[in-house]
Amino acid sequence: MKTKKGFSLIELLVAVAILGILAAVAIPGYQSYVVKGNRAAAQSFMMDLANREKQYLLDGRTYADFTTLGVSAPADVSKHYEIAISTPAVTPPVFIITATPPSGSQQYSDGALTLGSDGTKDPSAKW
Repeated sequence: MKTKKGFSLIELLVAVAILGILAAVAIPGYQSYVVKGNRAAAQSFMMDLANREKQYLLDGRTYADFTTLGVSAPADVSKHYEIAISTPAVTPPVFIITATPPSGSQQYSDGALTLGSDGTKDPSAKW
């Protein structure tokens, strides 16, 4: 009598079902870590910009925009966020750095981040 080699259809279906269950559990967790990692990269760049702004204020007694600072967002940040610096004409001078995820991106559900010259971070739960 010949012995059959290989997998039966039932064994294959059980293996596929187990893989499906594992994927259903793992993928949302992975996506959450990706969003948090992208947010951390944006926050790090925003803090770097804030340090550059503080130095510029010491040197020039005003805050600057991207062009004047001579800096641009790194690729890993600009891919997931649009970074803007606003410097309203008020006394004393202030700046607000905003990181806004583009509509339809994976980061969009995470929301925008802001960092003010006085150290305010909004939303505080994301920092």
